[in-house]
Amino acid sequence: MMSDELHRPTPPMGLQAVLEQVFTIKEHDLRTFTILQRAPGSTVNELATSLERDRSTVNRSLATLREQGLVRRERRLLDTGGYVYQYIPEELETVRTQLHDTLEEWCTTMHAEIDAFDGSL
Repeated sequence: MMSDELHRPTPPMGLQAVLEQVFTIKEHDLRTFTILQRAPGSTVNELATSLERDRSTVNRSLATLREQGLVRRERRLLDTGGYVYQYIPEELETVRTQLHDTLEEWCTTMHAEIDAFDGSL
């Protein structure tokens, strides 16, 4: 193998791909997050309508986004009794910080894996 083949340039990853990889989310989760950025405080029903998806699918996306610290849930009491959950995206600066921190942790882990590489997989 020639030396040039070992140093092939890697195509750049777009921000969407980085977010999906770092936060372990899928494209539809990212779409849900994007809608919430435009309409913070949305309910599952409102999101399902905006995204043209089932409520159960939206609920799964919201659960994933909450687990990753990208969205929080607040309970709002209804005048007629009962309550509804509203979903609020984390501030973009918080998301940026999480992204940087997680990416740095990943890089540290990968560097250790590379350093420990002994030629066998």
